[in-house]
Amino acid sequence: MTLSESDFFAAVRGARAIAEAETQGLCSDPAFPSSFDDRSGAFVTVREHPSGALRGCIGYMDADMPLRESLHAAARGVCRDPRFERLTFHEAERCTFEVTVLSPSEMVRYESPEDLLSKIDLGEDGISMHARIDGRRYSAVFLPQVPVEQGWSKEEYLANLCLKAGL
Repeated sequence: MTLSESDFFAAVRGARAIAEAETQGLCSDPAFPSSFDDRSGAFVTVREHPSGALRGCIGYMDADMPLRESLHAAARGVCRDPRFERLTFHEAERCTFEVTVLSPSEMVRYESPEDLLSKIDLGEDGISMHARIDGRRYSAVFLPQVPVEQGWSKEEYLANLCLKAGL
C-alpha cells in the first residue's frame, strides 16, 4: 500500500478525532481517502507533549480489514491501553498522535544469528515475535521506529524484543 503525504496527514487527523471522541463517549467517523479501503494493519501511538513520554500504543498487525477500520480500532483502543490510566479528553488535546501503517507481514527465515541480523534494516523493519515454549506462549512487537528512538543496535533490538515478550 502506497500512501501520499496527504494520506498520512488524514490518518493522523482521523486518529486524533476518533480518540478524542472516544474519550468523551462519542463516535467519530472522519472522512478518509479511498486508498484507506485497502487492507492494512495500523498502529496509533500517543505521546505526552512536550516530554515525548509514551501514553499509549495500540494497533493491529494483520491486513485482515481495510485501513480505515484498522485506524478506527487502534484509535479507540489507544484510549484504553492497559499499561496506562484511561486517556482523558484534556490529555488527548495535549498529546501528539502518530500513525504507523504496516506493510504485510512476512516470515523471515535464517540460518544463523548473523544471518538474521543481516536481514534487519533498522528504522524500516518492525518485528513481531511469537514463541511457544513448554506450552506457554510468548509474543512481542516493536514498530520500526522503536530501535531508532531508543538508539539500539540490531542485537539490542532483538534482546529487548525478547525481554518484552517475557523471555
